[in-house]
Amino acid sequence: MTLTLISFLQAGYYYSEPAREGFSFSAAQGGMFLLIIAIGIAGYVVQARLQSVFRKYSQVQFPGGLTGAEVAEKMLRDNNIRNVRVTHVAGHLTDHFNPQTMTVNLSDSVYSSNSVAAAAVAAHECGHAVQHARDYAPLTLRSQLVPVVQFASTTATWVILIGLVLLATTRNEMVCWIGVGMISMSALFSIITLPVEYNASQRALAWLKESRTMQGVELEQAEEALTWAARTYLVAALSAIASVLYYVFLILGRRDE
Repeated sequence: MTLTLISFLQAGYYYSEPAREGFSFSAAQGGMFLLIIAIGIAGYVVQARLQSVFRKYSQVQFPGGLTGAEVAEKMLRDNNIRNVRVTHVAGHLTDHFNPQTMTVNLSDSVYSSNSVAAAAVAAHECGHAVQHARDYAPLTLRSQLVPVVQFASTTATWVILIGLVLLATTRNEMVCWIGVGMISMSALFSIITLPVEYNASQRALAWLKESRTMQGVELEQAEEALTWAARTYLVAALSAIASVLYYVFLILGRRDE
């Protein structure tokens, strides 16, 4: 309902005053729509490819026969990390490292599977545990931003809604810019997430190779799976940036009317 109201209010800003030949549409607004559509298509393609790659390599048995859980435990031991537990979590590709509980949580399709895909995902999540143990700066910064982003993401919609109402009735932009600032926190979080995810994959692949846990074709397959997984975060970051730009152009367009 809230999003419907926002869309209704925004409709008045996409167009200038009616001209004799109808409404006029600015090049900037048209460009933003094209950008949003392009990012949406890219996101769909990347997600579809990730699912396809994961299904494909889930059918390729890991040479050593280790399950995802066993690979994770081995990587933690090799990195002298003794205070992190490997646990099971429900769902598909819901794998994550939780620094608060100090657990590497592996999903149904990873925890008990002895596939190349499961080994790659398990090693990637342990890469985050290694980052935490080594005080990797981007991970520390991202963790510090979590409560801020959680608050901003739950209230930004209402702030933008109120701001649009005030902009329409009083031409006061302040609340709108506050809302944009809150949305920008999510974009910043997505940008900081990029080096965190790429670095975790690099650590995972380096360990898989150096420990001879995975070699040859299987290592290349693991790299492909992790590369497509990382690209989902890239698309998410671009989407977050586009969202911020969308509202910036929206406010600036109204100012110029």
